[in-house]
Amino acid sequence: MGQLSLFDESIDTFLVKHFSADGLCQEEARKKLELAYAKYLELTDKFNRQNVSYQLSKKEVVHSWLKYKEGFSADLVHILLDEMGAQAGDLVMDPFFGSGTTGLVCQMRGINSIGYDIMPTSSVAVKAKCAVFDYDIQEIAHLLHDVEGLTVPYGYAGKTAYITITRDAYPEETASFLQYIKEWNENSAYSAYAKNLLNLCIINSLEPCSYTMKSGQYLSWDCRSKKVIEANQKRVEKGKKPLPPKHVRSEIGAIKETIIGELAHVLDDIKMIQASLPNATGAQINFVENSVLYEIPKLKDGILRGVITSPPYCNRYDYTRTYALELVYLGLGEAEIKKMRQDLLSCTVESHSKLEEMEAFYRSLNQADRFYAIKKKIEANPVLKEVIVALNQRRDHGDLNNHGVIRMVEGYFTELGFLFAELFRLCQKGAMVAFVNDNVRYGGEVIPVDFLSSSLAEDFGFQIQKIYTLKQQKGNSSQQMAKFGKVALRKGITIWRKA
Repeated sequence: MGQLSLFDESIDTFLVKHFSADGLCQEEARKKLELAYAKYLELTDKFNRQNVSYQLSKKEVVHSWLKYKEGFSADLVHILLDEMGAQAGDLVMDPFFGSGTTGLVCQMRGINSIGYDIMPTSSVAVKAKCAVFDYDIQEIAHLLHDVEGLTVPYGYAGKTAYITITRDAYPEETASFLQYIKEWNENSAYSAYAKNLLNLCIINSLEPCSYTMKSGQYLSWDCRSKKVIEANQKRVEKGKKPLPPKHVRSEIGAIKETIIGELAHVLDDIKMIQASLPNATGAQINFVENSVLYEIPKLKDGILRGVITSPPYCNRYDYTRTYALELVYLGLGEAEIKKMRQDLLSCTVESHSKLEEMEAFYRSLNQADRFYAIKKKIEANPVLKEVIVALNQRRDHGDLNNHGVIRMVEGYFTELGFLFAELFRLCQKGAMVAFVNDNVRYGGEVIPVDFLSSSLAEDFGFQIQKIYTLKQQKGNSSQQMAKFGKVALRKGITIWRKA
């Protein structure tokens, strides 16, 4: 393992030779950046697609409590904390807190943490995990016993809430039980800790007991669902072929038994942790359920020892759709979910510019000059300018299947630019920042997310230390490969420091 150089034959595999398919658009700025930053690339065995994703967390104590596919592993956090030299009492931030892995690992090591996320699933998970030393084991055992004895009363008419995209997501008996247990939990005499823990177990049980499965940008639907059956009936009536049969899983789970299994699992973890690990280290997890963009400007300078995070990728994935079952169960309706889609970091084709709203926010803090200074630097970045021009040319050439990609990409890097500027202000001298991300390609145009993000970070004062690159690269969509050919895309971790 070691840093690549221009004389290393293997570098050809990880550097992009042609950013614009068929040479349609200008690519000089991207090529120049690729050449300049190649020296920072480091092929590594420290990280792989398992520990930069949720895969390793599936069996880890506590970290497995929320099935959050977009998360990374505790192993990755440990490695990065060691690399940044974080010590007990330091403060580390995760701007996109997700399931709280960064905070939990920090807490176990006596390191304070602060994090933000607008998804209420994160709030439920973080509260549940942070309370691991606070649970009354006897109370959770009683809760488990009571759930085992729950039966929906005869004649009960309640059904779990739904929005348009989650209608008929469950078998009838499942929809009924979900509403009943929700009401039962809210009205029970159990502690807030226990109620929140049960809530977490319920939202973990929704997908396996439904006719849906998270699949990229959307939910995939099982052919046994009422929604698909009705759609096929309409297709046949119009003389069309029915949709091909598709099972998202071999069996649709029984909701009560699945919740019981989840609760028994977390109870075992709680018993083990309370018996084998020392109680609270004194480290604090400060979690705020809001967008980091509207919280981080309020913080004081020089408070952070480091940052470890994985932002939503610039890949069009809509978390408000893939996590729609969970969001609806937690009480969000159509309007709230639509607003949340806009409040997320711009990563979907439906995202609109946040600049006007952010300007008003900075003005409310008497920081308008800072807003304009940050915006000016972002707009001056030559690589970002080239990417936006190229995507507009691709739109005019008919190569973009959704014109919202342009707005999404511009918003994505603009918002990250504001975040990088604020992080530089918040970091102490010598602090390390680590971002996990993927490169992407749209309409035949390669966007080097790792190098472009690092370029923006450098614009705001960070020094690039290295860019860890996974040996296993990412492919393109079948549509892009068919039209423009295959280009391997890097996945890695950018490491910056404040000198």
